[in-house]
Amino acid sequence: MCSLSFFSLFFMSTFVFILSIYYLLFDYSVFIEWELFSLNSSMVVMTFIFDWMSLIFMSFVMYISSLVIYYSEEYMFGESNMNRFIFIVLMIILSMALLIISPNLISILLGWDGLGLVFYCLVIYYQNVKSYSAGMLTALSNRIGDVSILISIAWMLNFGGWNYIYYYDFISESFEMKIITMLIVLASMTKSAQIPFSSWLPAAMAAPTPVSALVHSSTLVTAGVYLLIRFSPMLDNYNFGWFLLLIGCMTMFMAGLGANFEFDLKKIIALSTLSQLGLMMWILAMGYPKLAFFHLLAHALFKALLFMCAGSMIHNLKDSQDIRFMGSIVHFMPLTSICFNVSSLSLCGMPFLAGFYSKDLILEMVCLSWTNCFIFFLYFFSTGSTASYSFRLFYYSMSGDNNYYSSFSFYDKGYYISFSMLSLLFIAVFGGSLLSWLIFPIPNMIVLPYYFKFLTILVVILGSYLGYLISNFIYFYDLISLKFLSLVSFAGSMWFMPFLSTNFISYLPLKMGYYSLKAFDYGWGEMLGGKGLYSLFIYMINYIQNWYDLNFKTYLLTFIFWMIILFMLFFL
Repeated sequence: MCSLSFFSLFFMSTFVFILSIYYLLFDYSVFIEWELFSLNSSMVVMTFIFDWMSLIFMSFVMYISSLVIYYSEEYMFGESNMNRFIFIVLMIILSMALLIISPNLISILLGWDGLGLVFYCLVIYYQNVKSYSAGMLTALSNRIGDVSILISIAWMLNFGGWNYIYYYDFISESFEMKIITMLIVLASMTKSAQIPFSSWLPAAMAAPTPVSALVHSSTLVTAGVYLLIRFSPMLDNYNFGWFLLLIGCMTMFMAGLGANFEFDLKKIIALSTLSQLGLMMWILAMGYPKLAFFHLLAHALFKALLFMCAGSMIHNLKDSQDIRFMGSIVHFMPLTSICFNVSSLSLCGMPFLAGFYSKDLILEMVCLSWTNCFIFFLYFFSTGSTASYSFRLFYYSMSGDNNYYSSFSFYDKGYYISFSMLSLLFIAVFGGSLLSWLIFPIPNMIVLPYYFKFLTILVVILGSYLGYLISNFIYFYDLISLKFLSLVSFAGSMWFMPFLSTNFISYLPLKMGYYSLKAFDYGWGEMLGGKGLYSLFIYMINYIQNWYDLNFKTYLLTFIFWMIILFMLFFL
């Protein structure tokens, strides 16, 4: 099953990628509509759009998912329901493909809800209390976005159709389209885990690592960014950019700062995903949807590789995820270490790796654009914190002392895991330049002062040095952490968002639901309904039964009672 899925998806991704290059070179688009039924002069149609953007994204999703499935052959070895796991992963790919090629809000909802439902099944895959709690937080957070898309579908009934791509120019000034755009922005914020919906993303690390590699690189979390890229003309029309700009920069700052205080390997990578999602939202809000899409594709490549390397390390360390119990892995797993470091450097924006081409261009566009000092500072501080937590992770896991048990014996075993990592390594090195030539065939001429040009590399170097200092002076770092415990707790717990989210979900909707169930269904509803009738009938039966069982006493008491009444009537 794994091998069949791998080869099928791999060849499909190759074919779709070649097709996307053809569509890109000739500026070609195909729009397919299939009318299902008509409702009050509104046609419900299944619509597909095949242009260079949807095809190239779909080819990346298929390529990464094919390698993830091949990787799962060994990582999930011993799983009794392996075919079920592969089918669930394939359902994620199907839902994402439906979302990518749909310019119609109804068919988008099918893929959107499909992603949420299938990912919930994968978060609770390891059936324990932590997984169930994470799955519930993920599902309820994403339901807000699902409801907002449902409301926008109902609102678009006024226009006689749901193909939003038709309405860019005709009703761009209407109040209804402004409301719909606001709802789409809200939906994208929930799916891409922007503040205040960020707490579900690290919690979703309860899913198996191959799923994290797929979901956090190219499918679920990027769905919101992709939808906003499609809706970007509306963002410009209604001036929602300032709101997204603020939300994106706060998310990036919060995630980059929190990753420097985290010790769980998968959660550090999840927070780096959150930071990059904030970056995509940020550059999209500044009016560069093509650049946001470019970074989305480049990020998918090195983030999938980063998760695969982390999964290989966790798999060999007997499911230990705490980076404090790692160290000197480079001596035992050189291949995994090479892939891990290449993907980390690509994340930091190391020159001529995949992440460099998008991040450097984004940073230079930020320097070139009209942004205030606060946004500018947050942007470059977040970029430096990315390098900081990457080097901190390198120090804890790759170098240093052996902090695991002496009985551990591990090495780069496994053909499936190694093949998947090497296949992604090749793309993570060369993919950025290839994409930049395809998406931006005419080079952008950005003229900046030399101190702005060198600011990017300076921030990355300073951030890397800070990560080295944090890791090297660990005892001093611990003393500082104890001295400023409240501040460290605030920064390391994502600004207390997980506590607020879980308390809000558990105390408001769930508790209110429980009390209303208790008061109405178990209370008045029961007493006035079936349970009340049952109690009444039991009382009447018992009363009548007493007449039968105690007939002599009853007659005697009745006779005495009536005699007293007659005496009172005649003699008083």
